[in-house]
Amino acid sequence: MASTDGDRPESKLAAEIEVEAYRRLFPLPYYDRHLVESVRPDGRALGQARETTIAVGPVSSANGSALVKLGDTTMLAAIKLEVMTPSTKSPDEGSLAVDFYMPPICSPSIRPGRPADTAPVIAKQLSDAISSSGMINLKELSLVSGKAAWMAYLDIYCLNADGSLFDAALLSATAAFSHLQIPLVSLNDSGRVITISEEQKGKSVSEPLNKEIRKLAIKNTPFSLTCILHDKHILADPTSEEESVMDTHVTVVLDSKGRLVSSYKAGGSVLLSRSMIKNCMEIAKQRMEELGEILKESLSAMEID
Repeated sequence: MASTDGDRPESKLAAEIEVEAYRRLFPLPYYDRHLVESVRPDGRALGQARETTIAVGPVSSANGSALVKLGDTTMLAAIKLEVMTPSTKSPDEGSLAVDFYMPPICSPSIRPGRPADTAPVIAKQLSDAISSSGMINLKELSLVSGKAAWMAYLDIYCLNADGSLFDAALLSATAAFSHLQIPLVSLNDSGRVITISEEQKGKSVSEPLNKEIRKLAIKNTPFSLTCILHDKHILADPTSEEESVMDTHVTVVLDSKGRLVSSYKAGGSVLLSRSMIKNCMEIAKQRMEELGEILKESLSAMEID
């Protein structure tokens, strides 16, 4: 039986080129044609997040680390602990410093020598979310009241930026803190607090101030979900293309008990209604449960290894 013109390889290729050209020239109408069918161009349902993976402990030189992939968005978080003198206002607490980096390799829009405008904004949002959720009790980072405490430096590197950057960054931070191990320390002859390395264990050193390497007691784990609001549609976990086409973004941060930690609305012309906020919260709660299970499985896999 003879094939029709539509079955020919060259006809299919021409059709694909035509669709791609339409997508580039008229991105919003292209998306609208999909959204009326409650589906997105990548095949996901509107409220469906992309495949998410977490690998804990990829950086051996860090005290805690995690590599997170949210679709093609990739984040590497590493925590380094250093002994510092606590402030006089909080003599029994350690401190946390958060930095977020977007090197040129993460996106064609990032130019060498020009820091990304969004990097300090995301760093501030991360610091606020970690603090507001109560995930870390800074008193656990105290060593000697008024004299020594841990300073936790959290550095997050965006290796590939394909949308929902804050969500992926917060997940990598949460996973890195879940993996964090606080090392042994002791006082040297001059009274300074020093870290006891693996090589020094069992040798002649001062009595450790902390008896064993331990993990932080994490009470409330923060998770977030970014949604795009377009007409009456809510798109969860947007890609960078979706973020560029539709401009009303809402990020909801919940803790592991389902309580609202914070929310952000980035620009856009869509006015938030109560029903929209409620729907975003419901989708975020479902996503929180998914992420909690993914994190739990990744930590269990590390312990088995």
